[in-house]
Amino acid sequence: MKAIWNNEVIAESKETVVVENNHYFPVNSLDMKYFVISETISHCPWKGDASYYSIVVNGEKNEDAAWYYPEPKSAAAAIKNHVAFWRGVEIKD
Repeated sequence: MKAIWNNEVIAESKETVVVENNHYFPVNSLDMKYFVISETISHCPWKGDASYYSIVVNGEKNEDAAWYYPEPKSAAAAIKNHVAFWRGVEIKD
């Protein structure tokens, strides 16, 4: 699977975890030069507190376009150390 934004592959992995129709990529599959830590936090009742990255490619910023659960609840343990995408990030096989 590939995560693509602004015509750049920002993550690529043969092993993603699908939860609620989102592909969670292993953190080591991300090309970290495109990721900037965000201060945004949200809460999911069954997964826990999510943190975010903004994505910067070719000078364009996609605010809070990637999220992850630093300490997921036990029901979501499979997505620990994984990152998912939205806000126009294309996921391709």
